[in-house]
Amino acid sequence: MTKLSRLTAIGLMVLAVLVLVSASWAQTRSPIAEQIAKAYGLDSLGQVEAIRYTFNITGPLTATRSWVWQPKTGQVSYEGKDNKGKRVKVTFVQSELTPESPIVKAKIDWLFVNDNYWAILPFHIYWDSSGSNVQDMGMQRTPLGKGLAKLVTVKYPNRGYTPGDTWDLYVGSDNRLEEMVYHRGSPNSPVPALVTVAWAGYKKAGPLLFSTEHRGTADTKPVHLFFTNVGVKLAGSDTWINAQ
Repeated sequence: MTKLSRLTAIGLMVLAVLVLVSASWAQTRSPIAEQIAKAYGLDSLGQVEAIRYTFNITGPLTATRSWVWQPKTGQVSYEGKDNKGKRVKVTFVQSELTPESPIVKAKIDWLFVNDNYWAILPFHIYWDSSGSNVQDMGMQRTPLGKGLAKLVTVKYPNRGYTPGDTWDLYVGSDNRLEEMVYHRGSPNSPVPALVTVAWAGYKKAGPLLFSTEHRGTADTKPVHLFFTNVGVKLAGSDTWINAQ
């Protein structure tokens, strides 16, 4: 599996963008992050030729963006709007982009990284875990529900657009995420200080597991982020397997 190229660090911005850092492949990744990623199909990811999904968000911000991603080649196909609201349909390869690319200037690649993190966050947590501080804090009460879950904290280093951000991941006995709380690291970052959302609407597409429903709040304002048209295409097949 080739890690997404050109990923440095982005913040959870306008309720929609998650933090990431470039991981050092020479370092050891977190065992708990690996356990979580395996619950979502990490071991079978090599069978997947393409992942398809439509990212939707309603609340203070409303947006709909459709993607097809080929993880082995880095090719991305996008249908949606550019940063000026103009409807566009483009295909690009991330490794071939430059800072002067129209795709980059229109922030389409930036939007892809954001939406891809929401779609397959457990994999990114694992890939990034050698460059972040991942801690198993034991059983804790969940912030949205009334039950208990394992709290796994992920703190990113003091660099990037939102340095020092922390995610609290509430993980069930099946290693699936149940809830997530985001804490902004820097008071100067133009992002919500506190975001709390549920991870629900679980569906399986081929060997991969997806959470398609995220409801909660961002700085006390209601937000609903959800995925539709989720599917995968396996190696050697031209047929999409729809999530169900």
